[in-house]
Amino acid sequence: MMKLTKFNFSVHGGGKLVAIEGNQDVPFDIKRIYYIHACNEQDRRGFHAHKNLRQVLFAIHGSCKLDLDDGQEKMAITLDSPFEGIYIDRPMWREIYHFTNDCILMVLASEHYAEDDYIRNYDDFIKFTKRENNVYPSSK
Repeated sequence: MMKLTKFNFSVHGGGKLVAIEGNQDVPFDIKRIYYIHACNEQDRRGFHAHKNLRQVLFAIHGSCKLDLDDGQEKMAITLDSPFEGIYIDRPMWREIYHFTNDCILMVLASEHYAEDDYIRNYDDFIKFTKRENNVYPSSK
């Protein structure tokens, strides 16, 4: 069964401050942060995997659905908490959808943007995961 790591970030004070530090709260230096917003329920994002990039995804407002596929198993997750993040530490096909109108999806990334790290075709992703099967063991 596919196992993913979920991080529960600490919430501080009366205003619910959530601070996330690289190599402390997530297991990598944070080199890129981006967010997706202003989507509607029909919008779909993702449709790719990464060869080496590691990420933590979380909804800082609203919610969305996340389908993950490691080439052998598929899992559907709802992201709906500003202090719970899903860690993706190996090649994983992802599709993001069913955004609430107020959803803001935040992504913390281990590397700067690099187009050559993307796998944008699902069949190529399956070939890649079979070729790299022993390099990327299941998440702990």
